[in-house]
Amino acid sequence: MEWSWLKDWWRLKKPRRTHRRSRTADSGTSGGGEADGPAHDGDMEFSDAHGYDQGGYQDETLYGYDDDDDYICYCDECMNGDLDSNDGLDSDDSSTSGKQVVVAVCAMAKKSQSKPMKEILTRLQEFEFIKMVVFSEEVILKEPVEKWPLCDCLISFHSKGFPLEKAIQYAQLRQPYVINNLHMQFDIQDRRRVYAILEKEGIEIPRYAVLDRDSPDPKQHELVESEDHVEVNGIIFNKPFVEKPVSAEDHNIYIYYPTSAGGGSQRLFRKIGSRSSVYSPESRVRKTGSFIYEDFMPTDGTDVKVYTVGPDYAHAEARKSPALDGKVERDSDGKEIRYPVILSNAEKLISRKVCLAFKQTVCGFDLLRANGKSFVCDVNGFSFVKNSNKYYDDSAKILGNMILRELAPTLHIPWSVPFQLDDPPIVPTTFGKMMELRCVTAIIRHGDRTPKQKMKVEVRHPKFFEIFEKYDGYKYGHIKLKRPKQLQEILDIARSLLAEIQTKAADSEIEEKQSKLEQLKSVLEMYGHFSGINRKVQMKYQPKGRPRGSSSDDDAPKEPSLVLILKWGGELTPAGRIQAEELGRIFRCMYPGGQSRGDGKEGLGAQGLGLLRLHSTFRHDLKIYASDEGRVQMTAAAFAKGLLALEGELTPILVQMVKSANTNGLLDNDCDSSKYQNMAKSRLHELMQIDRDFTVEDRAAINPGNAISINLAMDFVKNPVKCCAHVHSLIQSLLTVVGVKRDDPKTRDAVLYHGETWELMGRRWGKIEKDFCTKNKNFDISKIPDIYDCIKYDLQHNQHTLQFDLAEELYIYAKYLADVVIPQEYGLTVHEKLTIGQGICTPLLKKIRADLQRNIEELGDESVNRLNPRYSHGVSSPGRHVRTRLYFTSESHVHSLLTVLRYGGLLNVLTDEQWRRAMEYVSMVSELNYMSQIVIMLYEDPTKDPFSEERFHVELHFSPGVNCCVQKNLPPGPGFRPHSRNDSVTSKNASGDEESTSRIDEENDTEDENSHGSGQTLPRDSFSDTIKNKDRKMRKIKSSEPIPIGSCHTVSGHEAMDLAKRLSEELAAQQQTQRPLSPDEPRAARSFEHGGKHGGGARMKGS
Repeated sequence: MEWSWLKDWWRLKKPRRTHRRSRTADSGTSGGGEADGPAHDGDMEFSDAHGYDQGGYQDETLYGYDDDDDYICYCDECMNGDLDSNDGLDSDDSSTSGKQVVVAVCAMAKKSQSKPMKEILTRLQEFEFIKMVVFSEEVILKEPVEKWPLCDCLISFHSKGFPLEKAIQYAQLRQPYVINNLHMQFDIQDRRRVYAILEKEGIEIPRYAVLDRDSPDPKQHELVESEDHVEVNGIIFNKPFVEKPVSAEDHNIYIYYPTSAGGGSQRLFRKIGSRSSVYSPESRVRKTGSFIYEDFMPTDGTDVKVYTVGPDYAHAEARKSPALDGKVERDSDGKEIRYPVILSNAEKLISRKVCLAFKQTVCGFDLLRANGKSFVCDVNGFSFVKNSNKYYDDSAKILGNMILRELAPTLHIPWSVPFQLDDPPIVPTTFGKMMELRCVTAIIRHGDRTPKQKMKVEVRHPKFFEIFEKYDGYKYGHIKLKRPKQLQEILDIARSLLAEIQTKAADSEIEEKQSKLEQLKSVLEMYGHFSGINRKVQMKYQPKGRPRGSSSDDDAPKEPSLVLILKWGGELTPAGRIQAEELGRIFRCMYPGGQSRGDGKEGLGAQGLGLLRLHSTFRHDLKIYASDEGRVQMTAAAFAKGLLALEGELTPILVQMVKSANTNGLLDNDCDSSKYQNMAKSRLHELMQIDRDFTVEDRAAINPGNAISINLAMDFVKNPVKCCAHVHSLIQSLLTVVGVKRDDPKTRDAVLYHGETWELMGRRWGKIEKDFCTKNKNFDISKIPDIYDCIKYDLQHNQHTLQFDLAEELYIYAKYLADVVIPQEYGLTVHEKLTIGQGICTPLLKKIRADLQRNIEELGDESVNRLNPRYSHGVSSPGRHVRTRLYFTSESHVHSLLTVLRYGGLLNVLTDEQWRRAMEYVSMVSELNYMSQIVIMLYEDPTKDPFSEERFHVELHFSPGVNCCVQKNLPPGPGFRPHSRNDSVTSKNASGDEESTSRIDEENDTEDENSHGSGQTLPRDSFSDTIKNKDRKMRKIKSSEPIPIGSCHTVSGHEAMDLAKRLSEELAAQQQTQRPLSPDEPRAARSFEHGGKHGGGARMKGS
C-alpha cells in the first residue's frame, strides 16, 4: 500500500516540539509557554559557583526550539502517531517528581558548548527523570576534584588541555556511572596502542610497522629509505605509503607517492579554513620523531566516519578524503559536507567491536573501504556527528535510556524501557515513467599530447654494458629504464662521452655517434627533472651487432653491441589537461540531478550536483582504469579532477583514483591481432604506391567498406604518390624554415612549446623527412600518421613562433592522407577489421559485459554501498545506485571497440532505419581525435516485470573528440534520435558560437549525451554524437574542401600555458560564483531538463 503521501501530510501537521515537562504540567500549556509545574524539571543546570547564570540556561530558546524552528521528529514512535517520545517515563505519581538522575558533562568548554553537544543535552533534558549539569572549564582546571559538583552519571572525555588524570580521580572518588571509560582514553591518544588493541580484537587494519625512535632497542627504529620504498624494522612499504606520528594528537600525516606517478607527498593536517592537506614535492620521509608506516589504501577518494552510541548503534557519514586535493567542501553554514551512508553487516560488527574494545560508549572512528574490505585506520574517542537531527534524536534516546536503565533501580525511580532500536520501514521510491540510471561505462581516448618520438643508436662503450649488467639485462636480453636515478646514469654517460669527444680523447666510433649522443643529452636534460611518465630508455642486446634495416644506421658490425632506444614525447600537454578536466565537469551532467536549476547555480555548482552527492554517499560505485602510458594516466586523473570537482595537483588524484588496467590485461593486445594488422599495413602500403589517380578498382581495394569519410579523403588525394611527394616537399620547406630560425640570432633563443628547442624540432622533422622517403624513392605510408601528428601539434602550439606560411597546406594534405591510412591500418575488409578489433579489445569487451551484467545480478547484494533511507528526506531518488566504469586508453582501443560495435551484428543496417542512420553518421567521422568517447548507459525501469525484456534499456553514445586545430568538416546532420527529438533540431541549434576562446576548447563535449529529460520515457538505445550546437545544422552531404584557418585564433606555446593557468583560476573562482540560468544559457547547462530540444546523435533499437 502506498502511504508516503500520508507521512508527508502528517509531517506538515505535526506540532512543533517544546521543552519537556511532566504530563500534569503539559496538560494546561501549549508551545513554549510557561507551565504550571516545577520550572526546573528537565532543564539544564549550571552551578552559580561555576560562574554561570542559571536562569539564562532555563531560557527555552537557548537549547530548545523557538518559534522559528522547523524541527520535526522522524522517530518510529512519532511516525506511528505518538507525539510523545518518552511514554513510560511519565508518571501520575507526583511524589516521584523530585527524584532525578544527575548527569554531569565534564569536558573543555569548546566541546561542552559545541552545537552537537547542546543539541543532545537539550534532548536528554526532556527525560523527566534526568537533570543535566555542565562543569565549567574554570572548575575543571582550577578546583580540586573534591569541590566538583556531585553527579550520578559522568560524561567526560579528553581534548586538548583537558586534565584527564583529575577526571579519573573524580570518578574514583564519587563512583558515578561513567559513559566513556576514562583510563582507555590514554590509549586512544597513542596510535601504537590503538593499532595493538584493534589487532587483538581481530579488526582489519592496514598493514603497518612502528618506527619507535623513543625506544632504547635499536631494532625498534631501523629505517632504510630507497627511492620508491622504505624498509621499517625489516618490513618493506612500497610507495604510496602513509606516515603517521605515533601521537594521535599530531595530525600531520604524510602520504608519499611513487616516482612513476610524479613523486612528492601529500601533507595532511587538522583543517585550517578550507584546507586539510597540501601537496609537496618532497619525497623523503621525516628523520626525527616516532612514526607508524602503513600501506596506502585506495578508497576512490572518499572516507567513512563512523559514530557509535553504544555497541548496537552506529551512524556513518561519507566525506571527500583529505588526501585527495586538500580542499574541504563546506555547506552554506560553513560545515564540512558529509552524507550518511549505510554500513554493511560486517561493518556494523566492526563498529560494535571498536565500541566494546575501547570501552567508549560514544566513539568515533575512521573506516576505509578498499579492495572489497573495510579497514579501521583511526579511533578518535568521544565524537558527535556535526549536523544531523536524526542522529541527535537517536543519541539522546539511547543515552537517556542507557542511563535510566542503569541508575533508575538504585534510585527507586519508576521507569520502564520505552524505546527499541527498530529500523523504520523503507519507503519504496516511485520512479513513474522515469527510468533509473544503473550503469555508465565509458571508453575515452587521452587528451592532446606532444608528438611521440624515438631515437635508436648502437653503442658498445663499456659504460653502457655496465648499466645493462647492473639492471639484469643479460638475464632478459633487454632492460627498460624509467626511474630518475636510472635516467641520470644514462645522462652522465652521454655527458662523459661528449666531453671525451671535445678533448679529442674519444675513439672514432664514438665520434661517429656524436649527433646521437647530443640528442640523447638534450632530451634527458629537458624540463630540468626526470619523470618516468615522459621519458624512458630501452637497451637490447645484439650478440652479433645490429643488422641493417633502418635509415638511421649505416653500418652493421659483427661484434656484440647494445641498441639504445630513447623514447620521449607523447606527454599530456596543458591543453590536453584542460580538455580532460572540462570533459569531466560536463560528464557529470549525464547523471540524474546533474542539471538542477533550483539553486540557480552554474558550472561547478548545480551542474552535476547529482553526481557529486551521489559519489559522496557511496551510492556511486566509481572505478577509473587507465593503461600504463603517462599521457593516459594523467588524462584519467585530470578527468577525475573535473568529474568530482577536485582541486590541487594531479599526482594525489592519480594515485588514489586511477587503477592500472594493465595489471589484469584489460588493455593488452592479442599477438595474433598484431600479425593481422601488419598484414593489412603491408597491403595498404602496396595499394598507396600507385602513381595515378585512383580508379574505381583502386577505391574498391582500398575502401571495400565504402566508408564515406575515406571516399571524401580519396577524392582530395587523387594520386597518392604525387600527394606524398608534395607532402615531402612541404616537410623540406619546413626544415629550411626551422634551420633559419635556429641560426638567426633574433630567433634562436625562442622557446617552443613544452620546452622544445629549434635543435630538437629540427631533429624531429629531419627524422620524419628521412624515413618518409626511402632510398629507392618510395614513400613509407606508415609514417603518414606521424607526419599528421607533428604538423597538427606544431600548427596548434608552435605556429606563432615558427611562422611557416605553408603549415596549413601541409596540415590539410597530411590530414586527408591520414584519413585514408589510419582507419585502414586496422583492416581493409570488414572481416579483417573485426578480426583485428576483436583481438585488440576482447578483454575490454568482456569487462564491459561483466559491468552491465553485474547490475542485473546484484539486486539484494549486501556489499553494495547504498544511502541510508532514514536520512534520505530531501534527497532526490534515494534508492539510486549507479555503477560507473571509465576506461582511458589509446586510439587503437577506441578504433577497435567502434569497429566491433559497427560490424559485430548488433542490428541489421538493411532492416533497421535507426541503426542505418547511426552507422551512416559513424561512417562520415574521419578521425577519432583526442578525448574521443564511446559511452554505454544502462537504465532500469522498476515498473516493469523483472523478467521482461523492457526492464533494462541500453544507450550507446559516441563523440569523435575535440577540434584541435583547423575547423573540420563535421558529419552533416545529427545522426539519429527519436523523432520527437529531431523535430526542433534545425531551429534550436542555429545559435552562434558560444565557446570561442580557443581551439583547444571542447568541440563536442558530452553534454548532448543527456537527451533523456525528466519524466520522459527513455529511448531504448541511442548512438549519440556530441558535437557543438553550431555544427549540428542539417545540411546536404558534399565533398570536403580544405578550410583555411583564416582569422581563427590558435593558442600555443606560453600562451597555452598561461591560458591553462588562467582557466584553472577561473574554474576555481566559479565555485564561489552563483547566478541564475538565463533563457540564453548554453545547451550544456540545460540538457537534462530539456532533452527533447537537442539535436544530434543516432539511436539504436533493441536492448
